[in-house]
Amino acid sequence: MAQLSDIVRPAVTLAKREALAAQGAAFDSLYAVRTGSLKQVIVTDSDEYLVTALWLPGELIGLDAIGKKVYPGSLVALETSTVCEIPFDKLDELCGRSPEVRWRIQRCLSHEMQDERLRLHLLLHRTAEVRLACFLVSISERFRHRGYSPHHFRLAMSRSDMASYLGLTPETVGRTLVKYQRQNLLLSRGREFRILDLERMKRLADANGRRHRQRCLS
Repeated sequence: MAQLSDIVRPAVTLAKREALAAQGAAFDSLYAVRTGSLKQVIVTDSDEYLVTALWLPGELIGLDAIGKKVYPGSLVALETSTVCEIPFDKLDELCGRSPEVRWRIQRCLSHEMQDERLRLHLLLHRTAEVRLACFLVSISERFRHRGYSPHHFRLAMSRSDMASYLGLTPETVGRTLVKYQRQNLLLSRGREFRILDLERMKRLADANGRRHRQRCLS
């Protein structure tokens, strides 16, 4: 890790809604999130706005850009955030010299692939209640891995961004959160979330929860 720190550039501070990179920009660096959080936004050919990724402190941005050498979406700060740039050419060279660094990058790539597959599985015919439960359990686990509380956390995503990420509508997300509160599963106020019964939330996330085929997605 000392070798890795030698190639990392000084931290950069981003204001809320400031873009770190634009969709389609040439890929040359990974970014490590130090504080705050960022999202990836893809605008499709039909001008559809899609939130496709969320990064929290300690996570690497840009792993999905390595293959095609372009960032697939715009990288936007959800709040005041700091990131450290890791030039990929220098990282690639370091991986050739250091099995430890190479293993860490491979592990990050593996986690990225696993998260993507789980998200695709989540979106296949699952109800809004199960989708949102899966999302909240995932966020809880990510905070726990970083030494924070898995029960009480602040999430800078708006309801609209959350809905886009889960393939729902903002209204559906809002109704589902209210339902959780009535069931004493969750308290949410603005960006603050407190999971009151994490084990029950996990059981809900693990449920089949398939929506009826004739009903609309949201």
